[in-house]
Amino acid sequence: MQTITPANMNIKLFGITREIIGEEQLTITDKNIRTVAELKTWLFSAYPSIRQLSSLAVAVNHTYAEDADPVGPDHEIALIPPVSGG
Repeated sequence: MQTITPANMNIKLFGITREIIGEEQLTITDKNIRTVAELKTWLFSAYPSIRQLSSLAVAVNHTYAEDADPVGPDHEIALIPPVSGG
């Protein structure tokens, strides 16, 4: 019998998200997350401090993603916190 290995979703972290989570990259294993909205919901639950950010963008394959866009183990995902400049 073949064993099915759960797929890992790797998420690159930048700025304050890196500080909140304490890592440069977050690996999520088989949480049944299929959309950006589901990913954000999971993140807000697992890391409540992220809710305090004024905004949180998600990039999928180097493109800003909308909440309904799909995410999965085969995508390059990044969390982009608010940025300020002067």
